[in-house]
Amino acid sequence: MNTALSESVSETALNFDVLPHDVEEFREAVKEFARNVVQPRVQELDQKPAAHFDWDLVGHGHRIGLTRAAVPKKYGGLGVGMLGVATALEEVAAVCPGTALIFGATLLGQAPVLLSGDPRLQARFLPLFSGDEPVLACNAVTEEDAGCDLIIPSQAEHARNVTTARRDGDDYVLTGRKRFITNAKVAAFASVFATMEGSRGATGLTSFIVPLDLPGVVRGPVADKMGYRACLGSELEFHDVRVPAEYMVGAEGEGMAINMAQSNMARAAVAGISTGVARSALEQAVAWCGERVQGGRPLKDQQFTAAKLAGMAAKVDAARLLYLRAADKVDNELPPPVYEPAAAKLFADRTAIDVAETALSLLGARGYLRSYGLEKTMRDALGTRIYEGTPEVLALAVTESLYAEQDEW
Repeated sequence: MNTALSESVSETALNFDVLPHDVEEFREAVKEFARNVVQPRVQELDQKPAAHFDWDLVGHGHRIGLTRAAVPKKYGGLGVGMLGVATALEEVAAVCPGTALIFGATLLGQAPVLLSGDPRLQARFLPLFSGDEPVLACNAVTEEDAGCDLIIPSQAEHARNVTTARRDGDDYVLTGRKRFITNAKVAAFASVFATMEGSRGATGLTSFIVPLDLPGVVRGPVADKMGYRACLGSELEFHDVRVPAEYMVGAEGEGMAINMAQSNMARAAVAGISTGVARSALEQAVAWCGERVQGGRPLKDQQFTAAKLAGMAAKVDAARLLYLRAADKVDNELPPPVYEPAAAKLFADRTAIDVAETALSLLGARGYLRSYGLEKTMRDALGTRIYEGTPEVLALAVTESLYAEQDEW
């Protein structure tokens, strides 16, 4: 595999307080989009029926580059790498993490193509994101009976009922069903992971790029989720879908390595989303404690409250520093590292929940009301633990890295 995710890599160490110019410029554009376009629609996006999707909002994001941030410039993208993506997604997630995930899931759908270094695949699929109209992608890994078994190599042989692929002339024929796939209902194509027919479990896992208008593809109903309601999660069914052999990423059986690489890449960006959720809770708490008077003094001036706010702020800053370091590593190392992205997501996910919970304790009954917005933040915070690695999976990745380092000693 070969990739060059970032085209703004500095020869010196990254200064986390001064981002590269193109990354900072993009982040500012995204911040304006989040405040002026997303913020006024937040409650509507959260309370609409599950299948509602705001293409107008996506169009605004597309025009500033959110659908093509990691795509190289030669294919019409921005080329700001994972550093640009992660900082941008924090800005969107601080307003609406569901909207952030629409664009994050599109990046994940692009990931195998970006990682492949295959000029044919890249020339075929990456320019789709630079047109006038927004195009979205999705990444189809999870099965009804297999999730972690598809991302932990030692468990691959135990995976059950995995989508299968078999070679038939110039095509591969895919059969199976994927679940909990963000953007599946609205994506133009999916990066699909299927095991070669006859392989045990997921030991023959192979990656394919599948246009979702091919005969035999069925998009299932939209899931009615607890949070992240601005993005759509649904099933994808493959009924003897014929995929041209040139749409395979890498070679047969290389899907596990590609899946692990894309996860390590994406976790830095997802940690940015989690940090945005935590930041939203912190900002709501700071605003409330600055105006609420109790015992004759604003809450912020009371020692117990100040301790809570300080702890929340420190956690948010720490989460941001961890994901910035992880994103910088992803942009400069091949294959993408395991430890830094896993540690960043593990910490940021927990931070989102802890900060939201503390903010709720500070706002009290008001925080429990929909009109204040914090209850939505609390629901969204819980969602960060599920996708791109649960805490348990991330802990395994971090621990394995620690022991790998020990072996090198």
